[in-house]
Amino acid sequence: MTKITPVLMAGGSGTRLWPVSRKSFPKQFAALTGDETLFQASARRLSGPDFAAPVVMTNSDFRFIVAEQLEQAGIAAGRIVIEPAGRNTAPAILAAALMVAETDPEGLVLVAPSDHVIPDAAAFAASVAEGAEAARQGRIVTFGITPDRAETGYGYLELASTGTGPQPLARFVEKPDADRADRMLAAGNYLWNAGIFLFSARVMIEAFRAHAPAYLDPVGQALSEAQLDLGFLRLAKAPWLTVEDNSIDYAVMEKADNLTVVQFSGRWSDLGGWDAVWREALDHAPSEHGVVADANSTAIDCQDVLLRSDSDDLKVVGIGLRDLMVVATSDAVLVADRSRAQDVRLAVSALKAKRAKQAEAFPRDHRPWGWFETVALADRFQVKRIVVKPGAALSLQSHVHRSEHWIVVSGTARVTVDDSVTLVTENQSIYVPLGAVHRMENPGKVPMVLIEVQTGSYLGEDDIIRYEDVYSRSSAD
Repeated sequence: MTKITPVLMAGGSGTRLWPVSRKSFPKQFAALTGDETLFQASARRLSGPDFAAPVVMTNSDFRFIVAEQLEQAGIAAGRIVIEPAGRNTAPAILAAALMVAETDPEGLVLVAPSDHVIPDAAAFAASVAEGAEAARQGRIVTFGITPDRAETGYGYLELASTGTGPQPLARFVEKPDADRADRMLAAGNYLWNAGIFLFSARVMIEAFRAHAPAYLDPVGQALSEAQLDLGFLRLAKAPWLTVEDNSIDYAVMEKADNLTVVQFSGRWSDLGGWDAVWREALDHAPSEHGVVADANSTAIDCQDVLLRSDSDDLKVVGIGLRDLMVVATSDAVLVADRSRAQDVRLAVSALKAKRAKQAEAFPRDHRPWGWFETVALADRFQVKRIVVKPGAALSLQSHVHRSEHWIVVSGTARVTVDDSVTLVTENQSIYVPLGAVHRMENPGKVPMVLIEVQTGSYLGEDDIIRYEDVYSRSSAD
């Protein structure tokens, strides 16, 4: 029996978990419920003897984060596929089906978001095995979660009948209002739509041919013209941009007549808001007063609250709070009523309207060679802390508007400035004049840390002219 190919969707940029999740580093790459990130936990859940190496659908901004997190988790990727632009789930799933069909048209494909929480991996694997036989028989299997409350934040699946084992699907139901959610919960034949699908590659391609044929040629062309880029598979941009932005539900699922539902009764959450994070924490570690507080937070006489600080330098203390969410990072604090969890995205819109960088970007900027964060910024100068991974190197570059002073505080840097190459060790410094062609490398086996002081008339990240780059980035990337 051939192995199931997992396809992890990892290109989204959720806004309802702001300020921890932002466009530059969204929730799937954050450790929200444990030591592993949601993406790593999802990849591990879809690993094992029944699964092939995972295919990851992502975008150019996240490709190195995906590769690094898989490596940290000890999971080898089958393919990391770069979508040239976000086009929702329909074209991404078709591209994955076409890739699997190249070697095995009857091969099973399991598509799953990379930001869900399913603590009982064994129970989920049993549900997948339950649906595999139906998928081999030509059914498109979707997974429904047994609801434990009248939730308005999820879409629903209406079962055509009730019973054990895979069941035929009657229809998809959009997110309901509170009254309708109460009625569906009482009816007993509705499940939450988990957005997880299992099918054979051939059956999904045939479904597109029947219900969304306009996708086949451009997605097929984007795949046939794809190019390998440092081990990533980069889909061709021109045909991909002609594809309609649409979800798999609207494009195919709501029109197909060969749908089967497998019911999953274990714990599940899409962590679609801070209320879901609060609820998941209480499920894992119940609290008499409904208080969820991390190590950087203290609750005094509080009831049903979430207190969280992702910065060791910023402590959160709540006194006499009721039904509130307080989430802090090093540069932003969210305070909201728990009932308004789905409205957190409005904060992002409001900050974007004010052109506040906190809307989409973190102070810490992740790069393929490591990361940097701004320590101080004022007129004509900026101070950064830079961490370079062992063996990694920044691009050979120059600047038009700024000069730089580098002070190594840990490890050793190999520094190129024009024709000079120098080893700079701990407590040593070097000056990079304006316009000089320079590069920084870490030749050691431990992370290298340095402080960079920039001075000049313009200090933006786009003031970079790249001449060579081991990561094949352009000046704007």
